[in-house]
Amino acid sequence: MRNILPWILAAVFLFLTLYFYWQKNEAESRLAIADTQVAEIDEELEEQTEAVDSLEEMVLPPDTMNLVPPGGAAFVDELGSLSQSDLQRLKRKGLQNPETELMNDLSRKQSELIPTKGVLGGTMAIRDSRILNDRYALAYYEDGHIGGYMLLKYEVKDGKISWTVLDSSKL
Repeated sequence: MRNILPWILAAVFLFLTLYFYWQKNEAESRLAIADTQVAEIDEELEEQTEAVDSLEEMVLPPDTMNLVPPGGAAFVDELGSLSQSDLQRLKRKGLQNPETELMNDLSRKQSELIPTKGVLGGTMAIRDSRILNDRYALAYYEDGHIGGYMLLKYEVKDGKISWTVLDSSKL
């Protein structure tokens, strides 16, 4: 019995050695397969990158392209400019600096003019406005979540400005 115990221990150690050697070889072969797959993917990615780079060389840089604005773009830039006759009429009605006074008054009275209440804790405010002529203005309002446009009519009497919302549309 004494002579068998060392042989059993040697057999167990030999078995464990062979088992771990087999596991090591298995892991190395899986690693080699994975390395091959990564190398193939790298080659495909490199080919795609080269194709994209060759296409980018064919495109003109943005600063060499001539941009042509659409037909109505000039009108949008002019929108909100009071003519000399509009300015004179408003000055006769008591405004010293018509555009500035109208914009400031609209800003002061915006909370009572904006037809929509803010949502999700937002506060409605006029973000952009244009004085169209000596009677009408256009304003864009929003609270960061929702917004809209409103067409306003204003009247000036003895330097006092009163506003009326003619139409509004939500976005």
